[in-house]
Amino acid sequence: MLRFLVRRLLQAIPTLLILSILVFAWLRSLPGGPASALLGDKATPEKLANLNHVLGLDQPIFVQYFKFLGRAVTGDFGNSLVSSRPVMSEIGTFLPATIELGITAMIIAVALGISFGYLAARFRGQIVDNVIIVLTLVGVAVPIFFLGYMMQDLLSTPLGLPSQGRQAPGIDATVVTHFAILDGMMTGEWDAVWDAIKHLILPALALATIPLAVITRITRASVLDVFNEDFIRTANSKGLTQPVVRQRHVLRNALLPVITTIGLQTGALLGGAVLTERVFNFRGLGFLLAEGIDKRDYPRLQALLLLGALVYVLVNMLVDISYGLIDPRVRVR
Repeated sequence: MLRFLVRRLLQAIPTLLILSILVFAWLRSLPGGPASALLGDKATPEKLANLNHVLGLDQPIFVQYFKFLGRAVTGDFGNSLVSSRPVMSEIGTFLPATIELGITAMIIAVALGISFGYLAARFRGQIVDNVIIVLTLVGVAVPIFFLGYMMQDLLSTPLGLPSQGRQAPGIDATVVTHFAILDGMMTGEWDAVWDAIKHLILPALALATIPLAVITRITRASVLDVFNEDFIRTANSKGLTQPVVRQRHVLRNALLPVITTIGLQTGALLGGAVLTERVFNFRGLGFLLAEGIDKRDYPRLQALLLLGALVYVLVNMLVDISYGLIDPRVRVR
């Protein structure tokens, strides 16, 4: 297992290196640039040239890249062009919000997706199955931003759930880690904990919709395949009870493709978080990314995109490890 981890980490290095080149080149191919975005209507050729010189953007592209790469390997992505703060400091402030949102959304998607998928497979062709299939199609088809606005209009007032922000203005919560729920629990400010949970419900539900629908459909298909396997018929012929057959044989063997899907959807959550955080004014990495794109903030965008790639690589590594843990027949070599 240790050899596998080392090999995968080594494989991740060229992946991240190639991605850093693509991100670096793509940002500089966009129309306009940081100088134009920062100066706005006040931009003149002289001012643009002067600001580009100050930012080092008038240097040859390969010189800019190697300077960026040299700092990046030490965790230094420079200062944001918008806030003038170190980019890693910004990420440390806003990352906890996205982690809270992403973990909550994925817990909802996995718990309900596996349950609904198994339920649909067990009652294949019946009303329950048909209803679940229709709902999953709707879940995949409806854009996140539209679903978010619809939830704000239809659920916020009737359920008494906040539709904007992470915490109410009147909550004077003590900040320790920037994780709103964790900070409230650490300091004993339970009103802040409950308020943070309420602010999290609607955006987490909106963000969970697409992965929930995808996981449900994959689980249904996987469970149906396992139901038709010979070892399931053998288990039934031995007189094993249905709960034992379902838990020890069906679900365990059906989870492998589901885990792959969960890994892929975890990476996709980063993209969905951008829209979700904008709709609900939930200030996380999505807020930083959107503002960075608008202002052509190269240091911030480079750090965020590479961070997303790193998360994706790590999640897929965890998926591979989990294969051997769930099914002993699968061994990582």
